Amino acid sequence: MKQILLFSLVIFTFASACKQPKDNTLKNTIQPPIAQKIPENLEKHGDLRIDNYYWLKDRENEEVIDYLERENDYYEKMTAHTKELQSNLFDEMKARIKEDDSSVPYKYNGYWYITRFEKGKDYPIYSRKKETLDAQEEIIFDCNKMAESHSYFKLTALSVSPNNELVSYGVDTVSRRQYTIHVKNLSTGEILKDKVANTTGSSVWANDSQTLFYTKKDPETLRSYQILKHVLGKPTEDDNLVFQEDDDTFNAYVYKTKSKDYIIIGSSATLTDEFRILDANTPDGQFKLFAPRERGLEYSISHFKDNFYIVTNKDKAENFKLMKTPIGKNTQENWVDVLPHREDVLLEDIDIFKDYLVVSERKLGLSQIRVMRWDETEDYYLPFDNETYAAGASTNPDFDTEILRYGYTSLTTPSSVVDFNMRTKEKEVKKEQAVLGGKFAKENYMSERLWAVARDGKEIPISIVYKKGIKRDGKNPILQYAYGSYGYTIDPTFSTTRLSLLDRGFIFAIVHIRGGQYLGRQWYEDGKYFNKINTFTDFIDASSYLIDQKYTSPDHLYAMGGSAGGLLMGAVANMAPEKYNGIVAAVPFVDVVTTMLDDSIPLTTGEYDEWGNPNEKDYYEYMKSYSPYDQVKSQEYPNMLVTTGLHDSQVQYWEPAKWVAKLRDLKTDANVLYLDTNMETGHGGASGRFEALKEIAKDYAFILDLEGITE
Repeated sequence: MKQILLFSLVIFTFASACKQPKDNTLKNTIQPPIAQKIPENLEKHGDLRIDNYYWLKDRENEEVIDYLERENDYYEKMTAHTKELQSNLFDEMKARIKEDDSSVPYKYNGYWYITRFEKGKDYPIYSRKKETLDAQEEIIFDCNKMAESHSYFKLTALSVSPNNELVSYGVDTVSRRQYTIHVKNLSTGEILKDKVANTTGSSVWANDSQTLFYTKKDPETLRSYQILKHVLGKPTEDDNLVFQEDDDTFNAYVYKTKSKDYIIIGSSATLTDEFRILDANTPDGQFKLFAPRERGLEYSISHFKDNFYIVTNKDKAENFKLMKTPIGKNTQENWVDVLPHREDVLLEDIDIFKDYLVVSERKLGLSQIRVMRWDETEDYYLPFDNETYAAGASTNPDFDTEILRYGYTSLTTPSSVVDFNMRTKEKEVKKEQAVLGGKFAKENYMSERLWAVARDGKEIPISIVYKKGIKRDGKNPILQYAYGSYGYTIDPTFSTTRLSLLDRGFIFAIVHIRGGQYLGRQWYEDGKYFNKINTFTDFIDASSYLIDQKYTSPDHLYAMGGSAGGLLMGAVANMAPEKYNGIVAAVPFVDVVTTMLDDSIPLTTGEYDEWGNPNEKDYYEYMKSYSPYDQVKSQEYPNMLVTTGLHDSQVQYWEPAKWVAKLRDLKTDANVLYLDTNMETGHGGASGRFEALKEIAKDYAFILDLEGITE
């Protein structure tokens, strides 16, 4: 997988120098649930693993649900004294948010499109206005009404037909990322009978405004593997299969070029891409292979005039380069360089306009936006002057414009949307994220970029933010966050909820560890496969640096990560528990070996190029050496909070459930260990705008209480 959906995961810390729960009386009277041990022998490559908690995998087993509910009950009782703090935090965080907010409108095919929120409501309202912003508003969807009868609701992938009369969209009411595609008539408001279940939610219109292409998922593994064609009014069971990806390490998807001329089928694994193209005016035609897949060849394609433009790692271009090829001459021998490979610059993306090429790059970890005229009369970079920040092209659906819309943020600067005139170089800030409440001022906060030295001599970047006045006396609580997988870069962005920690004396640190792509492609390669250990040791070495430099101490240092970042948390808990007062693992991928050996589990086979295939002995042994679940041992562990969702499609709930059960059995300390399972959601948590804040408030209250901060 090229990318993974990262969630806005909350920040946790734990407290007291003696690392004991605040209320020992409570701890002594309320005992944690103990999971039954039912040994399951798991053998591979002559190696026997005994899994005492394998039975938790059966979500249809009433005893499994009972155990999860008992863990939830234990968590609620042990943290009941924080309910008032939770409520106050929620009110505080909600008060910073402009409830009646709206997006910056963008124009597409004659209409201005707007997403807005109304005061007191959790879900967005999607609307449009014809030609001018003074025109009458047309409500496309009011998700507040659509969500009324559901505990979870997610609408995704709105796609308006070329004739502007219809919109296709996906709906998930379970939180398992299995969307049902619907079609709505925008003139009458009628929901058509056309309905397709078990999809990715996204669909693409051919130029006839009658034909839709969409992606089906395998109902068991949830792998996106089929592209089908649907003609409006015809039974969906008669939809034509136009492509099937038979390699279970690949995922298929479909999209339309910005030019509106081509429909593209993509098929991608972690390290390999392949595309098929079809003239959008001839939906009954046959998709043509762009270039045959080649192991290790990664590329993406964009269309402009007589050429396809290709961002690729061809010819050992580790940091990628830009090439082009004439239409009809798509195979590799016809590709020629437009922007050659640079060892010190990572080419991340391009955006094509009629007169300009916009290139998104990254150098020494910092985002860069490069503007180039096609006639080669200009070539310049947009100026950014912050020490650590994030910037990137935003929604730019039109070719024929000289306005580039981009986003900018930093750890101390709320997100802004900027319209930049590429000809005059004038910019207009269309919107800056509002921070209400009257207490926030940019000048009251400080951000820095530090460099820790890893045990192998590599320098690890750390982006930190804090409220001015912090003293380096070793007493500051720090929340240290990282991800470190899939080449995904965690940028230093602004957070209104994070202010609740900063204003209470916390330092927030993002460690740009190997496994991410912050310092280029090699930074990613050095944190995967047989180099995965670097991801964990980088995080630990960054912690040591923050301690040595007296930003904090082990009694006040907390670690947090989610999903693959939860794997990171599990690994550092095993490897260096003494460095952290608390660890929070959100939806953590911790049972690495068992999951990667089970090809029926969603995402498994597509992950071989990230972690390796444990059906091969070397990979098996290496995975086992760091797998958090396999490496739990009799030792002291920090205070820990583990969260999951029963319907999680990315990391199955049983991984954190088994992990907590094993930790309870083997750990030798008296520190708190909680498992909090959301019984109604999946990988992303609550769906409502403010419901998500309640989850953050609950987690903040937990850590603030442990740190001894009660207000």
